[in-house]
Amino acid sequence: MLQAANVVRGAIPPAVRPPGSSSLLLTENQQWIGGPPPLMDKLSPRERELVLKQGRRKVLNRGQTLFSQGSKHDGIWLIESGRIRVFYTSPLGREITLAYWHVGNFVGGPEVFEGTVHQWSGVASSNCSVVHLPGKELRTLAVEIPNLAIGLIEGLTFKGKCYSALAQMLGTRSITQRLAHLLLHLVELYGVEDADGCVIAAAFTHADIAHMVGATRQWVTISLKRMQEKGIVLTKRSQIVVCRTDVLEEMRGHTSD
Repeated sequence: MLQAANVVRGAIPPAVRPPGSSSLLLTENQQWIGGPPPLMDKLSPRERELVLKQGRRKVLNRGQTLFSQGSKHDGIWLIESGRIRVFYTSPLGREITLAYWHVGNFVGGPEVFEGTVHQWSGVASSNCSVVHLPGKELRTLAVEIPNLAIGLIEGLTFKGKCYSALAQMLGTRSITQRLAHLLLHLVELYGVEDADGCVIAAAFTHADIAHMVGATRQWVTISLKRMQEKGIVLTKRSQIVVCRTDVLEEMRGHTSD
């Protein structure tokens, strides 16, 4: 693996990030949709250089595992490009997606140093480049660079709130409500206007959607088919077109299974 100095120096600031670069997570708080502040944003060029000298770049192809639930933990990974899906697998093999994290975010928590095991897994959902910051070096840097320590705290605080919100939604909202909520969220992040409505211009399979809302792939397929019969959505090849956001808004707030 190559030395990673300066690989994130030109990370895109939140205000000018391209569409679809925000983190994807299941939450009802609109303020959380954009994700936490990028870890390196508050650092000076010199501080970034000091941090990245301790890191090493790793390139992942789509579908490649970055870290696995139960494996030994050592530090964090800063996302330079692409998208990482973080998920938990139950003893019976069921998966629930916690979030998709994008450029500027870090993954590998909740522990950020070393000495434990991973509580969940991370996999590249697109081709990615990440920078690994080992736990021992990261601990030293956090002592030397206060803004880095603050960034870590802010990131972990944000993730804690998001995972709490996910647990609340899984416990208080029906699967139908969660599916409607997710489709509206995807429209907000990836929506492109089309003659038939709003195309979700990102590749998410029925299995991906199922893992986000806590359902089976078969349930999602059947539900989308029913929505299409009612003119709410339209399936075009591998993409979903949302035709009636107003109906989804109503489903999100009032429908039960």
